[in-house]
Amino acid sequence: MRVNRRRSDIEIIADMLKVGENGAGKTEIMYGANMSYRQIQKYLGYLVANGYIDKMKMGNPSVTYQVSDSGLKLLQLIDNIKVMLGLDEDYSF
Repeated sequence: MRVNRRRSDIEIIADMLKVGENGAGKTEIMYGANMSYRQIQKYLGYLVANGYIDKMKMGNPSVTYQVSDSGLKLLQLIDNIKVMLGLDEDYSF
């Protein structure tokens, strides 16, 4: 159970990658991952710059973000680490 615990950078990144797995706009990622505008700017910039999320030009929204293959690998590794440490959603402290 999570009570008054702030998410780590890794948890925020994992939440963003989960929302963007099938492609999402910036606002969808921001709300889906429960982030502020300042946070989305910081983390999205990092994930795009490091190749974990690709910026795609599309219709509406005009820019869509898609998780790359390396982003999917990163998400899987984060999930594995959380399970190994017993930090998956049911057992978070």
